[in-house]
Amino acid sequence: MATSSKSPHQVPKITESIAVKDFYESFGDQLHLRLVTSEKTLKKSTVRERSVNRPALAVTGYFKYFAHKRIQLFGAGEMAFFREQNSKQRRSILETMVSKKIPCIVVSRNLAPPPEMSQILEKGGVPLFRTNLTSKAFTTEVTVLLEERFAPRSSLHGTLLEIRGIGTLVRGDSGSGKSEAALALIERGHSLVADDVVRVKLLSDHTPVGFCDEMNRGYMECRGIGIINVEELFGIRFIRLEKRIDLVVTFIEDHEGVESDRTGLERRTFDILDFPVPHMQIPLRPGRDMARLVEVAAMVQAGRYLGHDSAQDFNQKLLNKMNPSKG
Repeated sequence: MATSSKSPHQVPKITESIAVKDFYESFGDQLHLRLVTSEKTLKKSTVRERSVNRPALAVTGYFKYFAHKRIQLFGAGEMAFFREQNSKQRRSILETMVSKKIPCIVVSRNLAPPPEMSQILEKGGVPLFRTNLTSKAFTTEVTVLLEERFAPRSSLHGTLLEIRGIGTLVRGDSGSGKSEAALALIERGHSLVADDVVRVKLLSDHTPVGFCDEMNRGYMECRGIGIINVEELFGIRFIRLEKRIDLVVTFIEDHEGVESDRTGLERRTFDILDFPVPHMQIPLRPGRDMARLVEVAAMVQAGRYLGHDSAQDFNQKLLNKMNPSKG
C-alpha cells in the first residue's frame, strides 16, 4: 500500500528566460567567453530555451524549424561554409537570424568571425561571443549550466542532512526537535546541507536537489542556545553545498488516534515539486532518541536502494511459514 502527501507551501518557481547579460556575467569565465560586440547589445537579449542550436541548415538559407530561442553556436563547419559564401549571402543569412530575435551567437575554437557578422549583430542588438572551447566542450558545459538555471525551484521547511550518503529531509512542527536531532546526527559524523529553510531545485532527470542560501550556509538554530556555526564547531567536512533528497522523515505528535507503521510494509511518499520521495513518519515520545531513529531510517532507505528490504523479507518468511508447500 502506498500513500502520498505534499507540503501545502510548495509553490514552484519556473524560470522561463535568462537575460544574456546575466548569463554572460554568471558563466562567462567558466565558458571562456569574450564579447565581440559592444556591451549595449547585452541589454535586451534573452535565452528562452535550455539547449544550444547548431544552425547548420540555417547558414544554407533553410529556416524552417529554426530553433531561434536558443543560443546559436557556430563551429568549424558553419564558419567554413560561411567563408565560402559571398558577402551578400552572408549578410542575408545573418539579417534573417537577427529578425528571428535570436539571443546571441557564440563562435567556438576562437575562430575569427567575418566582418559582416560583427556589423549586423551590432546593428541588430544581438551579442556575439568567441570562446576557445571546442563546439563539443562548449555544448556540454553550457547545457549543464542552463539545465541548472532553468530547473523549477521551491522551498521547504525542515532540516536537510546527508546520512550515510542518503539525503534526508527532516520535517516537523516548530519545536518538534528537528534541529536538536540534526545536531546529534552531525556529532555522529553526518553532514548538514540546510537548516530551517531548504531550497529545492528539480533537475532534468526529475531529481529533487536540496541546497541552502549562501548567507545561511553552515548555520543552525538551536533553541536555548541560539545560532551556531557548524563549520567552526565541527569542521568543514560536516557541511555539504547540496544533496539529492532521497528520503523525507516527518516527526509527528504521538496521541490517541495516530496509527504508526509497525511493519514497514506500507509505502509512503512525499511529493517535492511533483516528484515522489520515500517518506517515513516517526511519532514523538518522551525519551526516544530521534536522532538515532532518523539515522536508522536513512540506513533502511539505503538498503532498499540496494534491493534489501527487511519488512518484505520478514513478510515473505511468514508467508512461507504459513504455506510450507510454497516455500
